[in-house]
Amino acid sequence: MVKLSQRLIVIQNETIPLHFKALLIDTTMENPGDDLKAIREMMEKSSKFLSLSGLSGIMAGVTAIAGAAFAYHYLLTSVDADKAQKITVLLIDAILVLISSLAFAIYFSWEKAKKNKLNFYNKVLIKTLYNLSIPLAAGGILCTAMLFRGQTDFIAATTLIFYGLALVNASKYTFEEIHYLGITEIILGLCAAIFISNGLIIWTIGFGFCHVIYGFIMYKKYDKI
Repeated sequence: MVKLSQRLIVIQNETIPLHFKALLIDTTMENPGDDLKAIREMMEKSSKFLSLSGLSGIMAGVTAIAGAAFAYHYLLTSVDADKAQKITVLLIDAILVLISSLAFAIYFSWEKAKKNKLNFYNKVLIKTLYNLSIPLAAGGILCTAMLFRGQTDFIAATTLIFYGLALVNASKYTFEEIHYLGITEIILGLCAAIFISNGLIIWTIGFGFCHVIYGFIMYKKYDKI
């Protein structure tokens, strides 16, 4: 089994079609069950982005909670600020939260890939980002238009719904837990659309606490191996 695992590592790093990789594996080992399990793991690593770290989810949640706390405090203490100033401050706050979350995701995922001797940048990563970026870009443009038009009531709901759609869309290329996180975000977005006055609180639950819980589950299940 050790020899087979070593051969799988070598084959996995080669740029050859997946069906040829399977043919190159010597299955005349003593335990065919272990061989088949190793082959399935190799095929999964070739078709899914498995370097996503649970720590990135935890830090994204913490960053979102901090950003929401700042926004809530700012709205309470800036009663005399004009509308344009509030929009500018909240937009900067959202951009900083997004950049920080992306930075944590890249860093911790890179570290996990290096630890597990996996290729971080590959075709699966590109497919994941592509499927993730389309709903995110559409939602981001829509929210920005709503923000500058002063139609802020449904921004929390819109961000949650489009983010959830992005996760569901990209989940087929990574862990299945991403799919359920996306469904959760969509449900919370619909709740934010119904309970508009509690939009910021529901947004904090979705982007903050849900990410922390999801990240902890992912870390315990996949990172600590």
